[in-house]
Amino acid sequence: MRTLRNVHERIVDAPAETVGALLDRVSAPDDPLSPTPVWPPIRFDRPLGVGAAGGHGFVRYAVGEYEPGRRIRFDFPPPENGFHALEIEPLGPGRCLVRHVLEQRQNVRETLLWALVIGPLHDTMVEELLDNAVRAATPGAPLRPTRWTRRARLLHRAVGDRAKAAPPPASATLARQAYEKPDFMDACRIPLNPGMPRDPEAWRTVLPFPVRATAPNEILLGKDAGHLDFRASLLIEDDTATLTTVVTIHNLRGRLYWALVRHFHPLTARLMLTRTRHRLARRAAPAPLRPAEPAPR
Repeated sequence: MRTLRNVHERIVDAPAETVGALLDRVSAPDDPLSPTPVWPPIRFDRPLGVGAAGGHGFVRYAVGEYEPGRRIRFDFPPPENGFHALEIEPLGPGRCLVRHVLEQRQNVRETLLWALVIGPLHDTMVEELLDNAVRAATPGAPLRPTRWTRRARLLHRAVGDRAKAAPPPASATLARQAYEKPDFMDACRIPLNPGMPRDPEAWRTVLPFPVRATAPNEILLGKDAGHLDFRASLLIEDDTATLTTVVTIHNLRGRLYWALVRHFHPLTARLMLTRTRHRLARRAAPAPLRPAEPAPR
């Protein structure tokens, strides 16, 4: 076993009290520090305080210590061990140090996993959290945002949220009204992190099909051909995006074509939705620079 100690620090030209107020909003709906939507938000089963349990993404922990405005320690549950902590250290009337510390006892397997996968992702996420601390505490101050390494980009795409098969939603009105008797219908769904656009119009720039119809929370795209027509509905609701595909077949050529394509279609649709979400997340404004989100519809 070895003890990993990973430390990230950033000097912020703002009083410790100002940055401490940001720290106290970690996991809140208006959390200004979590680097969403590219990374999953920090969420707990209750307001921030000792005993609150949750985490971000697949990483689980609970609040072990909380000194408002100064320090939060997050303890990993058994059989894992160790903690990570956010700390604020005053450096004078108008400056402070923001520090993130991770300590964990690791066996050989955990050491390799950290070196190959977790470490590069962790380092990038924490640096983007510190970027947000600077943005929120010193609005308008110059900042050179954290640069992602090629390795971090590849790993992030490999372990990030992916679209999964789902039942076509009853609320996808445009999709269900596209054809009176469709020959095929399926759907896939992906969760949306805070900061992702909830207006379907924002998604049309990255979906490569003509727009056929729009509704307040749904957009319908598609193409017609001699052998078959298809429609693709993107529905935004309950912090998810659902892509529903509807197909109508015209003739024998269409039936033969679809008999082959339908085996590849589910994977293609899931990849398209996953890549679209990834691109929009990368384009989204960081938490301190975006307006408050409206309540989900």
